[in-house]
Amino acid sequence: MTPGARIEAAILLLGDIEAGRGAADDIVGDYFRRHRFAGAKDRAAISEHIYGVLRHRAQLDWWLERLGGGALARDARRRLLAALVLVEEWRPEAVARACDGDRFRPAPLAPVEARFLDELARHTPDHPEMPDWVRWNYPAWLDERLRALFGNELVREMAALGGAAALDLRVNTLKGERLEGKLALEREGVASEATRYSPLGLRVAARVPLASLDAFRSGLVEVQDEGSQLAALLADARPGMRVVDFCAGAGGKTLALAAQMGNRGHIVACDVSARRIERATQRLRRAGASIVQRQPLDSERDKWVKRHAGSFDRVFIDAPCTGTGTWRRNPDAKWRLAPTDLAELTRLQARILDSACRLAKPGGRLVYATCSLLREENEARIEEFLSAHPDFALLPIASIWRETVGGRMPAAGDTLRLTPARHGTDGFFVAVLERRADEH
Repeated sequence: MTPGARIEAAILLLGDIEAGRGAADDIVGDYFRRHRFAGAKDRAAISEHIYGVLRHRAQLDWWLERLGGGALARDARRRLLAALVLVEEWRPEAVARACDGDRFRPAPLAPVEARFLDELARHTPDHPEMPDWVRWNYPAWLDERLRALFGNELVREMAALGGAAALDLRVNTLKGERLEGKLALEREGVASEATRYSPLGLRVAARVPLASLDAFRSGLVEVQDEGSQLAALLADARPGMRVVDFCAGAGGKTLALAAQMGNRGHIVACDVSARRIERATQRLRRAGASIVQRQPLDSERDKWVKRHAGSFDRVFIDAPCTGTGTWRRNPDAKWRLAPTDLAELTRLQARILDSACRLAKPGGRLVYATCSLLREENEARIEEFLSAHPDFALLPIASIWRETVGGRMPAAGDTLRLTPARHGTDGFFVAVLERRADEH
């Protein structure tokens, strides 16, 4: 593909992303599957164009408004033209050559676009007059919440969230140990290093064609962020237990729980999307996880919950959330998020907790996890739940950490908070509650 064809492809895909036709990863992945002629360099360039815009969108819009004087729409084409100069450091004349209007290439630059790029080339992405939410590229309506959460660490955390995440793999202990996984990857030319906290994790810095690796196809390694690995470990699921993964999705944590249990016991993977949990079938087979039953639910209050009340040792809830902790991987998600989404999600989280807690037997544990940074979805949910359910108590997570992960927990308090800047993981929250043995 020519540079112009790559730019045109990126503009079209950004348009689909901005129109809400799907998550960026899904849209980009589907495009590459349909356009097999795009080589590795083409894919890398198109992805760089797209994610350069998504990671710097607030800054790009600020410059479009400042220098465009209202004459330039903040759309996929103008954002990408700005990103080429401001983020990727193209010269304006190189952009003009790529946009020549030939087949599969963008239309030539309009005079107002050419003037804008010439002026933009004199600047860096930052400007002293930018507010923090623009400089660090996050939604303005979250500024107050994030400041209250991080205080003086706000800039450091937002900078980390604005970067790209490494590829984390979990070694499947049903197939082998971490050293075996590391050596298997090395034999296929993939260098990795042990994750900082998870005893099961390997971090890969470079882009790798994971689906083509024997280590992946054999089920020895699975993709899972280190923070997600830790959340699953803190469930302390043991061989012979009955465990329910209440919001199982595509089954990442279900696989981790099955491995912890040594494939002995019983796991029920629930989700309101039968399609999502059905998609987990191939992953379960590849991992050798044979103790998992898939259970679609009509809603969080499906009759199945009432019929199985009080029958599980562990109830794991990876709750639907804003995903603010995953912006490194999903930068498009931050621009789709609205205050109404947060309000709806906190109500859903409360309903899920209220219903799923019925599944825990006396002495059993309820594990609540999110990939959100926001207090409303984390500590506030647990505080509200405990005030309404005196038969549950919050367990100090440090002792659970020592028993399941090992070593000193990297954060203070009775719950666990992980962030990209402090811990090098996605943003995660975990709380472990126990149902009192003398209550029903």
